Amino acid sequence: MTDNKREKKVSPIAWVPTAYFAMGLPFVVLNMVTVLMFQGMGVADARIAFWTSLILLPWTLKPLWSPFMELFGTKKFYVVVTQIVTGAAFGLVALSLGMEHFFAVSIALLAVAAFSGATHDVACDGVYMSALTPAQQSKYIGWQGAFYNIAKLAATGGLVYLSGYLIARFTPADAGAEGVFAANRNAWMVIMVVLGAVMAVLGVYHIFILPSGGGKPRGEKGSVRPRSAAEVTGELWKVLKEFFTKKHIWYYIAFIVLYRFGEGFVVKIVPLFLKADRAAGGLGLDNQQIGLYYGSFGAAAFVIGSLLAGYYISARGLRRTLFSLCCIFNIPFAVYALLAFFQPESGWLIASGIVFEYFGYGFGFVGLTLFMMQQVAPGKHQMAHYAFASGIMNLGVMVPGMISGWLSDSIGYSAFFIFVMAATVPAFIITWFVPFRYDDKGKVLDAEEAALTDSEGVE
Repeated sequence: MTDNKREKKVSPIAWVPTAYFAMGLPFVVLNMVTVLMFQGMGVADARIAFWTSLILLPWTLKPLWSPFMELFGTKKFYVVVTQIVTGAAFGLVALSLGMEHFFAVSIALLAVAAFSGATHDVACDGVYMSALTPAQQSKYIGWQGAFYNIAKLAATGGLVYLSGYLIARFTPADAGAEGVFAANRNAWMVIMVVLGAVMAVLGVYHIFILPSGGGKPRGEKGSVRPRSAAEVTGELWKVLKEFFTKKHIWYYIAFIVLYRFGEGFVVKIVPLFLKADRAAGGLGLDNQQIGLYYGSFGAAAFVIGSLLAGYYISARGLRRTLFSLCCIFNIPFAVYALLAFFQPESGWLIASGIVFEYFGYGFGFVGLTLFMMQQVAPGKHQMAHYAFASGIMNLGVMVPGMISGWLSDSIGYSAFFIFVMAATVPAFIITWFVPFRYDDKGKVLDAEEAALTDSEGVE
C-alpha cells in the first residue's frame, strides 16, 4: 500500500517524457545512426544495409515473447533492466570499434541492444497503460509522441552532427586513409559512450521515479494468480489464430507491407547516398551537414507532417483520404532520384528536398497507423492484434532494407532511386482497392459481420 501511495504522488510528467525518450533512442540509433558509423569506418554499403536491417528483427517478433514477460517481475523491472542493458551494450560497442574484426563484434552487441530495446518497448507501453487512467493516457499522449521524436532529433540530428565535429577535430591536416579511419573510429567511440551513459542514467533515474505498472495477472477477487507458461502459450496461439482468420486479413497484410515497400529500400541508402563522394554518385555531405539537414530539419518536418495529417483525416475521414495519404507518403521519394541525377551543390536545395520528403513521410505514415488501429486491430484482442500488425509492418520494411545495399551497389544511386519509384506502384494499386470493415465512426459496414461482432463482443 505504501508503494502505491508513493507512486500516486509522482506526476506522469516526471517519467513519461524520459521513458519514451529511452524508447526512441535505441531504435533510431540502430536503424539510422549506425549506418553512418559503419560507412565512415569503411564498411561496404551492402553489408551495412543487410546487417543493420536484420538486427531490427526483434521489433517484429516482440509480440511473440511479450506475453511471457508477465510470468516474472513487474513492468518497471523490465523497463529499468533493459535500459541499463542497452546502455551497457552501447558502451561495449565503443570498445569493439578498436578491434580488428570490429564489424562482426559490434553487430552482435547491437543485436543485444535491439532485443533489449524491443523488450523495453513492450514493458514501457505496459507501464503507461497500467499506471495511468484513460483520462491521463489521453492527457499525456502528446508528451509520449513528442519525446519519442525528440529522441530521433537527438540521435540523427545532434549525435550525427557531433560525430562530424569530432571527426574534424580528430583528423590531422595531413592525414592519410589510416588517419581518417582512426578519426572516425575515435569519434564514434565517443558517441557510443555518450549513448551508453545516457541509457544507463535513464535506467537509474527510473528506479526511483517509475511506477511499477503492475505485475502478474489477478484472479476474480483481485488476488494475484500467476499463470503458467502453458497457459500463456495457449492464449498466444488463440490470439494468433484469431488474427489470421479475420476478414480481409491477407489483403490487409499485403497492404501493410506494400504501403511502405518503397521506404524499405530508401531508409538505409539515403544516409549513405548523402555522404558518398560525388564521383561515386553521392552528394558528398559531411556528418555535420547530414545531422543538420536529414536529422534535424527532416525530423522536424516529419513531426509537422504528422500533426497536420491528423487534422486532415479528422476533417474528411480515413476512407476518403487513404489513397491521397498513400500518394503523399510515396511520391516524395522522387526527390532522391532528382538529387542523384543532378547532384546539386547548394546545401539549401538539398535540405529543401529532404524536408519535402520527410514532411510527406510524416503526413502519409499516419494513414497506415490509423488503418491498422481502425480496420485491422478491432476485436476481442485489439491491443495484441495491433502489435501483430505493427510487427508485420516492420518486417515489410526490414526485408527490402536488407537487399537495398546490394541493389544500390549493383546499379548505382540514380538507377536505384528510379527503381524505388517503381517499387511504390503496387502501394497505389492495393490502396485504391483496399476494403474497409468499419466506417469512420467504428461501425461495422457489413451487416452479417456486424451481427457476428455484436454476439462475440469487442475488447
